Amino acid sequence: MAEAERVIGTPDSSETGAVEPEQAAAAERPKGRRRLVVLLAVAALAYALDLVSKLIVVAKLEHQDSIRVLGDWLQLEVIRNPGAAWGMGEAFTIVFTVIAAAVIVVIVRLAKKLYSTPWAIALGLLLGGALGNLTDRIFRAPGVFEGAVVDFIAPKHYPVFNLADSAIVCGGILIVLLSFRGIDPDGTVHKD
Repeated sequence: MAEAERVIGTPDSSETGAVEPEQAAAAERPKGRRRLVVLLAVAALAYALDLVSKLIVVAKLEHQDSIRVLGDWLQLEVIRNPGAAWGMGEAFTIVFTVIAAAVIVVIVRLAKKLYSTPWAIALGLLLGGALGNLTDRIFRAPGVFEGAVVDFIAPKHYPVFNLADSAIVCGGILIVLLSFRGIDPDGTVHKD
C-alpha cells in the first residue's frame, strides 16, 4: 500500500516525499553558477574600449577638422556634449549623472540574481556604457558631476555618439529581445 501511495503521490502519506515550501522554492531556482564573471568581463571590455577611444580622440582629433571615414555617411568629429542625444537637456547634466549612477546601482543589485548568460551580456554592456559616460561627467570640464561627454562617431543625419552610447543601446536592445522571449535574469523562462 505504501508503494502505491508513493507512486500515485497521495498528499497525506508521510512516505510520499512531500516537499516543504522552502524546498519547492529552492527547486524552482535555476541551477548553475551565477553569471557575474560574464557581466564584469563585458562591462570591463566596454568601459576600457570607451575610455581608450576617448583618450585617443581627445589627444589626436580635438580641435581638428572632422575625418571622413565613409564619405559623408560617417565621420569622426569630436564634440563635448553636456546633455543627452542631439544635445538635448544641456542644463540637466547633473540629472544625467544621477541617472547613470542609479543604473549602475540597479545593475549591481540585479547581479545577485543573475543566472542567464544573455542577461549578463546585456547588463554588462549597460554597466560598461554607463560607467564610461559617468566617468566623463565626473572628471571632464567644466567640473565634477557637470562634465561634458566626449562624442566622436558622426553618422550622417544622426547625433554624434561614442562607444559607451553604443554599448548602452546594444544592451537595451538585447534586454528588450530577452523580455519578448520571456527570459528572466535568473534564467527562468516564462510564457505569458
